[in-house]
Amino acid sequence: MKQAGSDRLLFLIDPPSRLNPKTDTTIALMEAAIKRGLSAYWCEIVDLEARNHLPFARAKRAVTGTAKTLSFEAHTLSETLPLEAFRLVFMRKDPPVSTDYLYATQILELAGGTKVINAPEGLRAANEKLLVLRFPALTPQTFVSRKTEALKAFLKEQGGRMVVKPLWGAGGERVFLVREDDPNKSTILETITEHETRLAMAQAYIPEVTRGDKRILLWKGEPVGAVLRIPRQGELRGNLHVGADSAMASLTSRDLMICEALKPALVSMGLFFVGIDVIGPYLTEVNVTSPTGVREYNALHKAALEEEILERALKEC
Repeated sequence: MKQAGSDRLLFLIDPPSRLNPKTDTTIALMEAAIKRGLSAYWCEIVDLEARNHLPFARAKRAVTGTAKTLSFEAHTLSETLPLEAFRLVFMRKDPPVSTDYLYATQILELAGGTKVINAPEGLRAANEKLLVLRFPALTPQTFVSRKTEALKAFLKEQGGRMVVKPLWGAGGERVFLVREDDPNKSTILETITEHETRLAMAQAYIPEVTRGDKRILLWKGEPVGAVLRIPRQGELRGNLHVGADSAMASLTSRDLMICEALKPALVSMGLFFVGIDVIGPYLTEVNVTSPTGVREYNALHKAALEEEILERALKEC
């Protein structure tokens, strides 16, 4: 069992050099932990180990500097600690969900009395693209295949426009709008399927995307915040890191119905902190690995949403 009264939290992250402190939700959560008087440790999935049945992490402690921002460099020496020495572990590694990522979830599953958010078994079960297939009444027409001719047939069925994306992607990577009259459509489909060696997802084009892609942050299926991400002129993607603008978002009755429909599945899989993407009336993705949007929500509402999320997470320990 975890040490009684442990004040240590562990965050599994991407290399710190890839994280933008101004927009990164994980950094916001780590800063909230330190502000609360807890010790925020971090490591990458390559730092996980197992000895017999016990999981360990080669972790470093993060501190805040003089500007009250997180520093990953202040302490350079790693400590090898059992995962049960931590009160809580946040698994916040971005996709792709590679073989190494899956191995990491299997090591995390050995943590015993230490809570892991999101649950390792849930992360393995819930591909961020494919999870929507469990909720056909909530989603646009969707087709998954690696066959380019089959994808072209789906394109015709949708009236000549569809969006395609790889199952492993994140942050809008390799998301394309394909048109029937586009002379590059074959090239796009060959690229997205890597010449029919990898599955891709195609979805009917949703015209409301020009008015914004709504990111709704959920805790155990209940909405805790939302941000409207508005694509720039001439851009399909509403991802903030590719230049979309953020705006306040109100939740419609349809949004709330989508959240309620997802709730039982998310809770049963231990997927507590989740970000769903809604365009118009449709659910398009369920982000479970490292949902973002907290910084943007805070800027719009002058809030500290990360403190609420951390409070909820600590109550699960």
